[in-house]
Amino acid sequence: MDQKTETEIIKRVLQGDRQAYAVLVDAYKNPIYNLAYRMTSNPQDAEDLAQETFIRAYQNLARYDQNKKFFTWLYTIGINLIRNHLKKTDRHQIDINKMNIHSGLVHDHIASAAFHQQAVDEKHESTKEKQLEICLQQLSPELREILVLRFYQGLSFDNIADITGYSTSAVKMRVYRGLETLKKMMPKM
Repeated sequence: MDQKTETEIIKRVLQGDRQAYAVLVDAYKNPIYNLAYRMTSNPQDAEDLAQETFIRAYQNLARYDQNKKFFTWLYTIGINLIRNHLKKTDRHQIDINKMNIHSGLVHDHIASAAFHQQAVDEKHESTKEKQLEICLQQLSPELREILVLRFYQGLSFDNIADITGYSTSAVKMRVYRGLETLKKMMPKM
């Protein structure tokens, strides 16, 4: 959604058209939920945080600077809520014992060699993704949020800087630091 459309919708909401806010919610509900989920690894917490983000944004819509992008402002609200949630619940460390990293590997000796290799390759990728998620959850919330915004949300360094309040160069450094930390944490496969 472009900034002009967002501004028009926000003006309508501020003039009393509450239904117009649903357009903004529909446009950004998935990215906000995905952000919260990647940060918490908990679907219920992610849903609650996404809902709270939209409630807070609605309550503070009069404070929104219409010369700036709405989505940046909304993400900032979301990031702050997620940060507070993580501090409050101390859930940024995942219990690795609850997750069996190797549980999905295929050891099917009956199937043909070609089928078996394909299945092993698919499970290997799935296992790598699971390991990446586990390692991501072990990062500090600060590094995790930067990596989630960059690689899962696909935001530019400048957008991330606007959302987090860091400088663009600080965002780049944190992305680098986060990737290096993940690389050291990931087992060799």
